[in-house]
Amino acid sequence: QVQLVESGGGLVQAGDSLRLSCAASGLSISWFAMAWFRQAPGKEREFVAAISRGGGSTYYADSVVGRFTISRDNAKNTMYLQMNSLRPEDTAIYYCSADTSSNNLHSSLRRYDYWGQGTQVTVSS
Repeated sequence: QVQLVESGGGLVQAGDSLRLSCAASGLSISWFAMAWFRQAPGKEREFVAAISRGGGSTYYADSVVGRFTISRDNAKNTMYLQMNSLRPEDTAIYYCSADTSSNNLHSSLRRYDYWGQGTQVTVSS
């Protein structure tokens, strides 16, 4: 069965860095645009970053531009999110997702077809 599994979350101090990974099984991610979303307690899930099938195009939420970098290694069937200069407001559960219908980069949650269970990122001040 298709599965996306996030890892790499943890508790860090403001200004620190983390790298999240999303490992896929049951499908080859090379055919799909992918994205990261996050959800803080009591808030709705929000878009973070997206990446095209080959990794040549990326798209970021304004809140993370210059701090986060999305990437992928299709040979390893894995997507990554490098997070630098972390802030307390980055605290959330981070989810990876795949869009099976289009290679156009977008932030529309409803258009992503597969989701992982999330990994917790907590940034202390």
